[in-house]
This record gives sequence, structure tokens and C-alpha cells, in this order.
Amino acid sequence: MVPTLRLRLAIDAGDRPLRGITLGVRVNIHAERRRYGEEEAERLREVFGPPEQWGRSLGSLPWTQSTVHVGPFAGATVVEARVPCSYDFEVAASKYLCALEDGEIPLELLFDGTLFWSGADGRLQSAMVPWDREASARLPLSVWSEAMRAAFGDAPWIRLQREVFARLQAERSRRGLTSWEDTIDALLREAGSRVA
Repeated sequence: MVPTLRLRLAIDAGDRPLRGITLGVRVNIHAERRRYGEEEAERLREVFGPPEQWGRSLGSLPWTQSTVHVGPFAGATVVEARVPCSYDFEVAASKYLCALEDGEIPLELLFDGTLFWSGADGRLQSAMVPWDREASARLPLSVWSEAMRAAFGDAPWIRLQREVFARLQAERSRRGLTSWEDTIDALLREAGSRVA
């Protein structure tokens, strides 16, 4: 199960009745179209490097994609694109979203796919959705945050290699700790006291 956002897309086919569309929707985050506070900038170092380099490194991040099958319509219609949201911290977009405190996420939606219609002789015709079809949107960060909380509660997931997990599990058992949070917290506190 993956948290999913629903985006409403308005499609205008002009005066041509369409038999359908297979529409690919790719969503990118336009990170350079947003301002960042000092704490956000610090948390974004892993994604874009230090803020003094952002003139070169701050850019668009691929986030998610979806395919929408649109049924027959004439003129214009509105469809819903369901886009899955990853909470995988190996993915730059997830790291980016978790670093934000509030505000809006500037999005770029890129479209591709195939249009289907009936020709003058009644036979099925098709054409590719032009590559220049795109849209911009702003998603409130609170919408993404609420979706993540609904799916995962207050517990982000991290992935560990089996060997590292086994060592962590052994350390938890050796210390007699009852939760993973207590184990990691104890190790971090101990590491912090060695650094100080």
C-alpha cells in the first residue's frame, strides 16, 4: 500500500471527439521555484549541496508518475490522475519533501501518451500526445504531510542491509532495549558524547 494523491486534470480536445486517451503523467518538483529557510537549507545539503552552490545544483527533481486511461469524450473533460508517493529515503524527492517545513511544493507535470479517434471512414486513428504538453501546479506541503502521516503515522522508514540490521539487532539484545528507537537513540547519544 502506497499513499496516493489525486490530481484533477482538465483536458481540452477542441472540436474533435476522442474515443480515448492513454495519458502518461510525470510529476517533477521545481525546487528552484521556492524560497527556503535556514533550517530547510541545512536539511537540503544532502540533496543539493551547500546553499552557496545552489546556483548550479538547485533544480528539478523527478518525483512520481502515473498513467490515466481516459474514456470517450468530445470537447473538454476533467479526469483524475492518481499519483503514488514514495517515502523511500534513498529517493532525492522524498529527502527534499521531508526537509520542508511549510508552504507549497512547486510542481511541473509533463504529459505523453496516445490519442484515439475515429477517422472519416470510421476506422480507429491514433497519434502521440505532443511532447510540449505540460502544466504547472503548487501543492500545499500539508497535503503531502497528511498523506504520509495517514499511511505511516509518525514513523518514517529506513532501509538497512541485512548485515547492518543484524548488528543493530545484536546491539539491541545486548543492551536489553525494548524498541528500535531506544536502540538507535542510545547509539546516537553515545556517538555524540564521543564527538563532544
